[in-house]
Amino acid sequence: MSRSIIFAPDEFYHCYDRGTEKRKIFLNKIDYERFLALLFVCNSTERIHLSDYKGRSFDELFVIDRKGSLVDIGVYCLMPNHFHLLLHEKVDNGISLFMQKLSTAYTMYFNKKYERTGSLFESRFKAEHADDDKYLKYLFSYIHLNPVKLIQKDWKEKGIKNKKEAVTFLQNYKYSSYVDYLNFNRPQSVILNKSAFPEYFNTKDKFEEEIFDWLQLSRLNLDSDN
Repeated sequence: MSRSIIFAPDEFYHCYDRGTEKRKIFLNKIDYERFLALLFVCNSTERIHLSDYKGRSFDELFVIDRKGSLVDIGVYCLMPNHFHLLLHEKVDNGISLFMQKLSTAYTMYFNKKYERTGSLFESRFKAEHADDDKYLKYLFSYIHLNPVKLIQKDWKEKGIKNKKEAVTFLQNYKYSSYVDYLNFNRPQSVILNKSAFPEYFNTKDKFEEEIFDWLQLSRLNLDSDN
């Protein structure tokens, strides 16, 4: 299956994929943490196997020497049946290679753990070129706001019912980069390379202000991928 989009170094892309037949791809905390570790480990010009680091804690996996990286990750969010990434391609074919390594490694883990075979994700991952500054900035909010659907599925259509509850939920959601933009200190913060992206939010207050503005809208401009 050919892809209409062509990746190029120094460009930005919104990449996302979901489980085949919309199945859940994260069933528990360990699954989420495995994928987070792979976001870091698979982003390497060298081949790294997590099996070589058996016995290390989740936190210790983020100090592995990866050598060179293939992409810069600016935003990520894991949802029960899909995930979103905002990527900056560093080297030729970097995004394609990174996504291939990521999906293959996680599928192998998932299939072995749950005694299944076959594809876990829908065909090839989807991607959109963020070649417009306004759209690129918007993606920081769009991706980070995905978890709100877990507490109010129709918030985009009907408006947020409880803003305080939504904000608290986002701040406590461990499987996105949201809190990294609030300057929380955690090992998985090294997944991101914020410096490769425009400095839209030079303070956490600016970031929260942007998020809150979108949260108060009754409808986002882009359709959901879920």
